[in-house]
Amino acid sequence: MTSPSPSPAAPLDPEKNRQDTLPLPLWRKCIILFVVSWMTFVVTFSSTSLLPATPEIAADLRTTPELLNVTNAGVLLAMGFSSLIWGPLTALLGRRLAYNIAIGALCGCSVGTAVAGGSTVFTAFRVLGGLTGTSFMVQGQTILADIFEARVRGTAVGFFMVGTVTGPAIGPCIGGLIVTFAQWRLIFWVQVAMAGLGLVLSLLFVPGIEKREGEGVERRPSSVRDVLAMFNPVRIFRQWLYPNVLLCDLTCGLLAVFQYALLTSAREIFNPRFNLTSGLVSGLFYLAPGAGFLLGSIVGGRLSDRTVKLYIARRGGLRLPQDRLNSGLATLCVVLPIAVLVYGWTLETRAGGMAVPVIAAFWAGVGLMGSFNGLNTYAAGEFFLGEGEGDADVDVW
Repeated sequence: MTSPSPSPAAPLDPEKNRQDTLPLPLWRKCIILFVVSWMTFVVTFSSTSLLPATPEIAADLRTTPELLNVTNAGVLLAMGFSSLIWGPLTALLGRRLAYNIAIGALCGCSVGTAVAGGSTVFTAFRVLGGLTGTSFMVQGQTILADIFEARVRGTAVGFFMVGTVTGPAIGPCIGGLIVTFAQWRLIFWVQVAMAGLGLVLSLLFVPGIEKREGEGVERRPSSVRDVLAMFNPVRIFRQWLYPNVLLCDLTCGLLAVFQYALLTSAREIFNPRFNLTSGLVSGLFYLAPGAGFLLGSIVGGRLSDRTVKLYIARRGGLRLPQDRLNSGLATLCVVLPIAVLVYGWTLETRAGGMAVPVIAAFWAGVGLMGSFNGLNTYAAGEFFLGEGEGDADVDVW
């Protein structure tokens, strides 16, 4: 549904206490939650799994590690702007079909990357695969908003984010293990199998939900001009006219910058600092922030729901969307800044050996995901926007 043009200074209306979630048995909701979380794991796994194998890939493709790092940056950029593609496609084709097409495209691009004979083909398929990225994140959270009621949605999003945040951390571990004992191409064949599993499960269990009750019926495009108009990026970017949307998205963007700064620092900073040479050994470093991401996602989800229930009780049953943001204040303002300072200071001064920065990386992961949860749930399910647009502009950041 297309939102009316907002006034820059106008606040968003509080979400009405809608209870129009899809009536599904709990077991199927859990399977759907696993599927959407699994696919975010697969696509984020692909963004970092080659980091420990960069020297080996560069040698095989007769290029340089620096150019491969630029390629990886291109993948992340493609993931960010993929919202401008998959949002309109979802409106045109329906969520279920668009979601499954995205999975199939990721699977096909992974095959192309695995068999690439040169850096040009390798880069092309990597970037094309990245263009599917935010489809899983945007549509996944929208699916959860449709099947889980608001009081437990934070917990569901917490488990959903387990896939989002463990993929970038576990990817280098598996990539380092593979490149130590086999060819780097096996990394992408593993990714093909993972995406294939997600496609089968999605076809079997993910329902087709077109509109929530009360959102009205969207007029189908009747001409090529109408179809092209749906791909107008203004539909997403104009949400930034709302100050609360802009600040929420900006915060998510800054958190994502730190997340990938942490994940890309091992081979370039951690290895020389502690004389690590093996891709397997450097890959093990990612277990620390990965464990922090996992704990922060689950705890952050539970804390998010508890915070919402607390404020509902205080107001005698009234729930405001921004209540959820209070759950991340401690992690955003205390845990994360302290962990980042300790991590950077110990690496620069060599204080505390290897143990202190590893522990700091763990707590940075906890703080990062504890902050992300409330922001993501707020953007995905709390704004009364067009389907997926609130979360889409988050992923553009």
